[in-house]
Amino acid sequence: MAEITAAMVKALREKTDAPMMECKKALTEADGDLARAEEVLRVKLGGKASKAASRVTAEGLIGLTIDAACKTGAIVEINCETDFVAKNDDFIGFAQAIAQLVMTQNPSDVAALSALPMGDGTVESTRTALVGKIGENIAIRRFKRMATENSLASYVHGGKIGVMVEFAGSEDVGKDLAMHIAATKPRAIDETGVPEADKEAERSVARQKAAESGKPAEIVEKMVEGSVQKYLKEVALLSQLFVKNDKQSIAQMLKEKGASVQAFEMFIVGEGIEKKVSDFAAEVAAAASGNA
Repeated sequence: MAEITAAMVKALREKTDAPMMECKKALTEADGDLARAEEVLRVKLGGKASKAASRVTAEGLIGLTIDAACKTGAIVEINCETDFVAKNDDFIGFAQAIAQLVMTQNPSDVAALSALPMGDGTVESTRTALVGKIGENIAIRRFKRMATENSLASYVHGGKIGVMVEFAGSEDVGKDLAMHIAATKPRAIDETGVPEADKEAERSVARQKAAESGKPAEIVEKMVEGSVQKYLKEVALLSQLFVKNDKQSIAQMLKEKGASVQAFEMFIVGEGIEKKVSDFAAEVAAAASGNA
């Protein structure tokens, strides 16, 4: 049996970032063979990845990249279980690398993206290894690639809200549009683009409120339509008041600058994912008693 030295454990840890005791166990099992020990750890980390796969990933990070010409870009949402992991350098690097791959390779969907080459394997094998290394489930939730003859601009707020916008105009206009969209979260560029489901939901709420007024039916309908029109102006980008000048709408700002906006994409981390509400005290107690 080969002697397992501290230097060997350190070397394996630096290669895999696995816990010290796991490195020592793997080296013992591999009789001191560093390459074999790394394989042993990969197998163990893979098992760890499988156990993590069922856990909810409602936290995460937005990865976003645009090429030097500002003509092609990509935005991705990569999810994890805790906000702490979202700040991990390896996780941040993975998110940016995925955005770069989407931009350059233009995959059709997440399955096609997962099959693309990455490092010594594929995107999927890299993701699985990262799950094992970090100890949390990690998921590539969605992405969007944009390519245009106009220009692209972007803004990421705290890693949690990402915006990419297609526009024609100066660089400053693009930056202002991206930041404005992140702040106000419009549903569409103009009122015609607001989803019908959103309009109907607003109409239903407005009708219930108006019915309580006791006014005649024809008046109620006018009140409902008035509420819906007010809502549409609030959620349509062009009719919103510009965050940097509330005396001016976005449409007026663009006209003044001789600019226009064609499209935008906004991702908010965890949007639409049901987060698990946990009892932290109960979890600690369960862990202490060995039931976790």
